[in-house]
Amino acid sequence: MTTTRAEVHHSHRDVTGGWLRPAVFGVMDGLVSNASLIAGVVGGGANNTAVTIAGLAGLAAGAFSMATGEYTSVRSQSEMTMAEIDVERREIARNPQAEEDELAQLYESRGLTPELAREVARQLHRQTDVAWRVHAREELGVDPDDLPSPWVAAGSSFLAFAIGALVPLLPFLLGFGSVLAAVLLTAAGLAATGAMVARLTGRSPLYGGARQLLLGSAAAAVTYGIGSLVGTAIT
Repeated sequence: MTTTRAEVHHSHRDVTGGWLRPAVFGVMDGLVSNASLIAGVVGGGANNTAVTIAGLAGLAAGAFSMATGEYTSVRSQSEMTMAEIDVERREIARNPQAEEDELAQLYESRGLTPELAREVARQLHRQTDVAWRVHAREELGVDPDDLPSPWVAAGSSFLAFAIGALVPLLPFLLGFGSVLAAVLLTAAGLAATGAMVARLTGRSPLYGGARQLLLGSAAAAVTYGIGSLVGTAIT
């Protein structure tokens, strides 16, 4: 007797790899934070050299801070998840029948008949290595074989922040020293990034771009105002 493989008519993108969230957050944070920093320094009356130094310092400090934070948070989450999985593995080894009954009740609550739910649980518990993985997915909501990588999160966050933070700094690094050029580049970067993220998540690119442009502009305007007030008070 031959078995026929089911045809796969669609595919899914990787939504659990741990790179998208830190990358998106990193590039957005880099754009907004460094543009705001530069706006504040410019508002305070600093010259182009001071603005460039402040922008480079903001880029480096922010990129390393983002990478460190992402690595630590993802690593801590994975360690906590593995600790809970170990609890489940020990419980299955110590009291397998109770865990099998628990899994059967879970499947029954999801619509299976009591007889089918118990048979499915029994079949899955025939192999301990399969059983604890199923319990991890069903009870903890995680896939133990596909946990996000802290190194991927840290690396994508570092690169994304650096790229985002470089955009408003480019005119000063190239010697133009133009605040208008920095504003235009930042606005374009915010709109483009917001639209790209919206497209990835199935939202309207126009809405995503406009939303990010509005939020970033508001942050830069506030810091520019603060810089102007502080600069005036000092002078």
